[in-house]
Amino acid sequence: MMRVLISDTLSETAQHTLASFETIAVDYKPDLSASALGDVIGEYDGLIIRSATRVTRDLLRAGTRLRVVGRAGIGVDNIDIPTATHCGVVVMNTPSGNAVTAAEHTLAMMLAAARNIAAASASTRAGRWEKSSFVGVELEGKTLGLIGVGKIGGLVVKKALALGMRILAYDPYLSEARATELEVALVDLETLFASADFLSLHTPATAETLGIVDEAAFRRMRPSAILVNCARGGLVDESALAAALIAGEIAAAAVDVFTEEPLPSSHPLLGADVPHLTLTPHLGASTHEAQEKVAVEIANQVGNFLVHGTVTHALNMPALTQAEAKRLAPFVALARDLGLMASQLNRDTADPITSVELVLEGTASGLPQAPLLQTVVAELLRPSLAAVNLVNALQIAEDRGLGVASRTVSAAASGFQNRLFLRVGLAGRERSIAGSVIFSGHHRIVALNGIALELRLTPHMIYIRNRDIPGQIGRIGMVLGDRGVNIAGFQHARVATGEAIGVISVDEPVTADLLSLLRSLEGVVRVCPLHFPSLVS
Repeated sequence: MMRVLISDTLSETAQHTLASFETIAVDYKPDLSASALGDVIGEYDGLIIRSATRVTRDLLRAGTRLRVVGRAGIGVDNIDIPTATHCGVVVMNTPSGNAVTAAEHTLAMMLAAARNIAAASASTRAGRWEKSSFVGVELEGKTLGLIGVGKIGGLVVKKALALGMRILAYDPYLSEARATELEVALVDLETLFASADFLSLHTPATAETLGIVDEAAFRRMRPSAILVNCARGGLVDESALAAALIAGEIAAAAVDVFTEEPLPSSHPLLGADVPHLTLTPHLGASTHEAQEKVAVEIANQVGNFLVHGTVTHALNMPALTQAEAKRLAPFVALARDLGLMASQLNRDTADPITSVELVLEGTASGLPQAPLLQTVVAELLRPSLAAVNLVNALQIAEDRGLGVASRTVSAAASGFQNRLFLRVGLAGRERSIAGSVIFSGHHRIVALNGIALELRLTPHMIYIRNRDIPGQIGRIGMVLGDRGVNIAGFQHARVATGEAIGVISVDEPVTADLLSLLRSLEGVVRVCPLHFPSLVS
């Protein structure tokens, strides 16, 4: 008999659904402390959680029988997914179960902030009649700015359009075609902050998005602007938000998610002097309909995985059989590094990705295309979309209107024994990277933007583009030497435009100070750090 523990408050429907699997026993213990959960987790094959339980490294290592963690909801920032993968634990979520209710809560918070609902209710219940103190604003005719237009953001767009709002959005992964279909105008972040009457966030919490609305952002926003965050805690600098409200830099805010939950009594947003603020305790998914839906979905997903081996909405498991995985392994590794390299080379540019094409050449043309394309797209999108993985990468790309495709080229036409060629379309241009699997399953980068190379990837690298002038390699080497950075390898090639590119392998992580020094060199056009975590020994 397999055992599943539900450690957070969840509809009884989940228990009934799991009990329908004859070989599964269910325990419902939503009040366990973190230490108590750690004491018993070794007795369970599956764990179902919501946002309260934190699935840490220690908890996963204590779960010696654990095979699957199911998150009833979308966000998985309370789960240590890398450790789960290392421990062989599949992590699943329910990405669509609460989309409608989260979008509706966003609109409810917008309206509450616009019409001073919470403050007016408290005043009236206290026996006062302060009608003139709570004059609000209409949504019709106003500009709604969105950061992120995924599934929930797209639903907010439809509802806001019905209210007569104009929509601006910042989303590097939303294509112009998809934006046009949604009736959304894509703008850069600066324009969004300066133009929005209402600003709403709909992006996951990643290294790139944490603190995306900070003190500087509030200074750029209109004094009449209203901020709404029903996405993830940490996207908004909460101390800066409190200060902005007190200073009148923005008119109001409505917040449902926080960096620390529950809010500590000392939290800056709980200060009595913070005006025009509506707070709710992470209610974005809290409707009866959504709770029933995600409870049934996650119970079925976990049950079907444990009993039948079926994988649905997994965040860390490729859709490959054991035999396919062994055959594809070296090419999956190459595809992973192609996507990761392309993502990092695009990291400090403002150009949105519009299309992705993967070409399988030579003997690689006989391999299954989908797993390799999934791998490339997942690595390409992951820095901004933390939940992307081999299972959902193509769906997320489709949701954002990215043109994603793969094709094959025969060995006779390729000129290579095998090669994977990645082409990433950007606004008005493209970037390409090609690699080949060589002896013993190792791979090399053999071309970058059409320039032939023979590049072995290492954990820490630096990409440099510079004017092709005498002494440039020496100047770069001097900077590295003066900083005590050892060069393990240096690939250099000329470009027809009178420039040259170099990719340098170094023995240690690249610091911001070193990057600044390299960028200050005469003739240097661009410097970009590259990091390949899978190669760290």
